[in-house]
Amino acid sequence: MKTMLKPVLYSLIVLLFILHNDFWFWETPQIVLGLPVGLLYHILFCLAASLLMFSLVKFVWREK
Repeated sequence: MKTMLKPVLYSLIVLLFILHNDFWFWETPQIVLGLPVGLLYHILFCLAASLLMFSLVKFVWREK
């Protein structure tokens, strides 16, 4: 199970690296849930990055 999950988690790192540059929300003045859409995007991005890092530590970190 852990060996099958490794490539998926590594691909998600690359995907988050690409999605980090959110140039598509710079000029959008739209408000979603009371927050500017760019700020909401970064909040969700931080949550996704935190979950990914948790998954990497739990499933990929080398056991001694």
